[in-house]
Amino acid sequence: MRVQSGAMTPRGRIIVFVGIALAIGVAVGSRFRGQPEVSDANEEEECGARVTKEELERSVAIGTQFMIAHQKPAGNFDYEYDWKTKQYSNDDNSARQSGALWGLSLLHAFAGADKASPELEAALGRGLAYFDDASRTTQDGWRYPVYPAGEDGGADGGATGSAPIGTAALVTLAVLDYVRSLPASDQVERPRWAKRADEYVGFLATSIRKDGTWPGEYRFETGAGAGAHSPYSDGEALLALVTAMKYHGRDDLRPVILRAAIEGHRVNVEQARAKNADSATTKGYYQWSSMAYYELATSAMGEAPDAPPYGEWLMDLADWIIDVHRIVGRPRNTGYAYEGIVSALAWAKAKKDPRADKLACTTHRGLSNLLGWQVGHPRADKLGATDDPKAVGGVQNHATESPLRIDVVQHQMHATMLAIEHLF
Repeated sequence: MRVQSGAMTPRGRIIVFVGIALAIGVAVGSRFRGQPEVSDANEEEECGARVTKEELERSVAIGTQFMIAHQKPAGNFDYEYDWKTKQYSNDDNSARQSGALWGLSLLHAFAGADKASPELEAALGRGLAYFDDASRTTQDGWRYPVYPAGEDGGADGGATGSAPIGTAALVTLAVLDYVRSLPASDQVERPRWAKRADEYVGFLATSIRKDGTWPGEYRFETGAGAGAHSPYSDGEALLALVTAMKYHGRDDLRPVILRAAIEGHRVNVEQARAKNADSATTKGYYQWSSMAYYELATSAMGEAPDAPPYGEWLMDLADWIIDVHRIVGRPRNTGYAYEGIVSALAWAKAKKDPRADKLACTTHRGLSNLLGWQVGHPRADKLGATDDPKAVGGVQNHATESPLRIDVVQHQMHATMLAIEHLF
């Protein structure tokens, strides 16, 4: 799931599934516990286009429909579907596949374990089983996924292949957030997947290099790291460890997290922007680190007297993505960026930072535009109508390009869920 876009997958019979998806869209639970309704009267009156909570809930509903419709029987996902030509792409990518799994886990958490539809439950179960069955263990017992097809593996089941660290981080996030969504009273699934979560977390924690960054890849044979660090992998792995620490009681991860946060910021933000003010490296790190900084800033670790200024880092990056990278109005899908922007909005509101108005306005403008790229959404009338159950809920990567890719949908749905929680 590279930072360029957002996506997800499967579902079939449209009448049944639209109803199910709508039920999911209006439910709020676990990871996405609703905030009290807050008036946006303080926002700039001249903000322009705005979205409503109902429009965002509709977007999540049909996005869920799309993701379930594009899950293969085995548990992985159609990588890309062109809704105009009805053709599927032969491309694939292990990180975007594992990101789609995380997307299902987030949708399950958003709905709430007691309110998620049977179809969503089944889809998430297939996805978790698929990646778990394809995983291997290191000599120390830590677990890592081996995606058995596509560009990272191949027809041999990935015996001699490799994958980005982000592939492992996103599977880890999917398992962590699934466990979070289960009730404490669950004595079957929760203990089973909590054990798995610790095994996946152990792989990430022991894969970090001495300098505080991660190798860009890991080898399928042994799980050993290889290659130069990647801003994507640095951010994805950091977010996974922070989630484990904050929500799963893994305080033992604090030293690793601190080293990764400090070095990741130095390399991917400070050094990268010193070389190029509009750095592609910082863009790759942006939303992952922003989500991690928000979680850190609102944790006991972030409140320590000697803690790095996670909140300041978060707000600085939000200013950068808006004012330097100029995210609003870019020609390709930018749903991924709003995962970070809405995280900054949540922090700004909590701290009564005046930049909250700017962040809220940016979110309204950005998402109102992107809703026009989601097939079947009322805002997307310019795309044309369709009754294709494989198309409804998919999100284009460009206003005029009809392919619908899983990571494009996944990122935009996550940003939309966060906006439902924090924008209103």
